[in-house]
Amino acid sequence: MNMLKRFTQLTRATMGGLTAGAILLSGAMIAPDAMAGISTTKHNLGSAGTGTNTFSGTAELCVFCHTPHGSDTSAVVPLWNRKLSAPGIYTTYDSLGTSTLDGGTAPVGSVSIACLSCHDGTQAMNTMLNAPGSGNYNPAGFVLPGTWTGPAGTATPVGSLNYATASIVNIGTDLRNDHPVGIEYGGGGLSAATQGGAASGTVVDPDFFTPTDTLAGSTRVWYVDTGGAGRQKTDIALYTRGPTDHGLGAGFRPFVECASCHDPHTDANPTFLRTSNAGSAVCLACHNK
Repeated sequence: MNMLKRFTQLTRATMGGLTAGAILLSGAMIAPDAMAGISTTKHNLGSAGTGTNTFSGTAELCVFCHTPHGSDTSAVVPLWNRKLSAPGIYTTYDSLGTSTLDGGTAPVGSVSIACLSCHDGTQAMNTMLNAPGSGNYNPAGFVLPGTWTGPAGTATPVGSLNYATASIVNIGTDLRNDHPVGIEYGGGGLSAATQGGAASGTVVDPDFFTPTDTLAGSTRVWYVDTGGAGRQKTDIALYTRGPTDHGLGAGFRPFVECASCHDPHTDANPTFLRTSNAGSAVCLACHNK
């Protein structure tokens, strides 16, 4: 069987849930249809890209996030091609002490730490573990030579970030002014005793809608249904984290992560939102207000 086809089947089979050892971001990661979608978005950073920033060093587009060889095996995202920061470098929303945050909080991890490896401003976007070309593998990060061209057509030096420091896409390591990530959905209360076990419990906070649960392969997953038959990429994805990952006690539990609201492979909606936020629909999918 074609390797790409088999990889696509595996990732589709496990869409929507994530444990420390799972291989999933938010859908069919490297599928041809996803690649076609990415090529016209701002996430196509290659020289042929049509987005805000392009890089002269390669015409490839998947390589800025994924590699077929030499990936970071500590990442829960498939074949991740970027160095992950230590979870402890982030200051998270729960440090504000707000009384409305009533769910358990886990260290920054799951898919969120992969997203942040591009968006926390700690490394250049052309820094990869395994860059295109022979001899360009470096587990500490290889800076691929080339020049970034920004929205005004101005070039930035090799090794620099491909966005301005003040840009909202460079959210930094202080996450206090961002939607909480690594937070139990609905104030907690939902869990499965084993990775693929039956879901039990109800949301603690009545200001949240109860999510739907299902099995994805051998993993119990939860998602907030936004319409359509069965689980869709437009649903709000919750990510299953296990006891050794969330550190909150027993059980496999659903958490809100970056990719709960954002699908990095399609910009059918602004800012890669999974579904339109007209009328605050993304917010109101989860929050019962």
